[in-house]
Amino acid sequence: MNEKSKNKERILIVDDSEMNRMILADMLEDQYEILEAADGAQGISILKQMSSQISLVLLDIVMPEMDGFEVLAVMNQKKWIEDVPVIMISAESMPSYVQRAYEMGVTDYISRPFDSLVVQRRVINTIMLYAKQRKLIKMVTNQMYEKEKNASLMVTILSHIVEFRNGESGLHVLHIQTITELILKSLLGKTDKYQLSHEDINMIVMASALHDIGKIAIPSEVLNKPGRFTPEEYEVMKTHSAVGASMLKDLPFHQEELLVKVAYQICRWHHERYDGHGYPDGLKGEEIPISAQVVSMADVYDALTSERVYKKAFSHEKALQMIQNGECGTFNPLLVECLLDVADSLLEEMKAASLNSKNEKEIRSIVDEILHHEELDDSNSALHYLEDERMKYQFYSSISREIQFEYTVSPAVLTLTEWSAKCLGLEEITMDPLKKGKVLDSMSEPDRQKLQQLLRSATPEEPDVRYRCRSNMAGKEKAIEIICRSIWSDDEKPQYLGVIGKVLEDRPE
Repeated sequence: MNEKSKNKERILIVDDSEMNRMILADMLEDQYEILEAADGAQGISILKQMSSQISLVLLDIVMPEMDGFEVLAVMNQKKWIEDVPVIMISAESMPSYVQRAYEMGVTDYISRPFDSLVVQRRVINTIMLYAKQRKLIKMVTNQMYEKEKNASLMVTILSHIVEFRNGESGLHVLHIQTITELILKSLLGKTDKYQLSHEDINMIVMASALHDIGKIAIPSEVLNKPGRFTPEEYEVMKTHSAVGASMLKDLPFHQEELLVKVAYQICRWHHERYDGHGYPDGLKGEEIPISAQVVSMADVYDALTSERVYKKAFSHEKALQMIQNGECGTFNPLLVECLLDVADSLLEEMKAASLNSKNEKEIRSIVDEILHHEELDDSNSALHYLEDERMKYQFYSSISREIQFEYTVSPAVLTLTEWSAKCLGLEEITMDPLKKGKVLDSMSEPDRQKLQQLLRSATPEEPDVRYRCRSNMAGKEKAIEIICRSIWSDDEKPQYLGVIGKVLEDRPE
């Protein structure tokens, strides 16, 4: 690639007609770098290697082997369609074709014969539109980052002011946030009862730092008393939860902010108990917001395992036992289960939180959330990482001399590495492989049914399958072993998505 072409946007033309490709290339090559694919499968192969570097796809509908709609199906399945705009160019002008193309995500539709000015203008408009969209996404990303960073910083400062007045080490808030996050993530994996999202978890963790802000109004002689409280002093201390909530409720602005609402719940109700024997309102069971329930348990655990002027610290194991036995009040049984599930990692995570700046850790978390957000997926660093991983995978595949494959259920697509395709005498990408001759001919019907039966019996917990049989590989019958892993979605009820695997020549031991 010369230096001049490096600065040009890339356009991929997918059309089985060499004449059509040549006409389009002639129209556009002065302004753009042109890539060509003679059929749909070749187009998918190029996209698989370079999707992050392609600015636009010009796609024909009617092509042999793999038509334009099948290409769009793969682009949707791989989510390339979200970042790479597609203009359909075809002689087919039937409304049903046009409607289906738009429904599958194309940006524009141009009918043959080509008009040079129309093609150039629509190409420019589409590329400019997506460039503006990427710029807007970057601006939104930066604004989100700044807003979350500033909110987190202010919460951290305020919570540490309270801890300083309370004579605590400064680690209590860090511990509360760490424990809260671990319990919530465990809860998210167990049930959708509370309809928590990752964003909700981040918000609850941030707001948990404010759980004791009401203590700033407690007289210092009570707050920092070295011994146990008298009944009267204990009643004064108990007011901190209602006082903290009132402080938030009386804010002259930002009442509608989610952070304020969640912090209010936590401040007021983090001393409530599941059996109704807590304070200040005696709420019971699910009357207590889940945010307050989780922070309540985190607060109790850290209080038990921390040294106080009136007590020594209990061990990790003893604290878990006391919470489980209800010695510190009754907690939601599901949350107790979650706490026990994360018990092994709890000490390590709290130690890490103590060693690291919590503000820096949260900023990294925000950045990570932005990079993986569905609508902000085109982060340059993420794309570069994925591109590096793809290149590594291709390199290792080429030198391993193993037959490697990937099969997706929807759409039904079999993808082979370049070397694997040559070995098997198959295409690198095959649509509906279980309905087409070459793939079907590579294995006997009984063996195929047996392998499908094994895959259907796989589970997310036991996803691996091994099967020995004989196969027709590029005209030669060989004994093989198929080793594959079934792939599942992250849903509460995981969905079977497909298979990755490899084929080994089965040699006698």
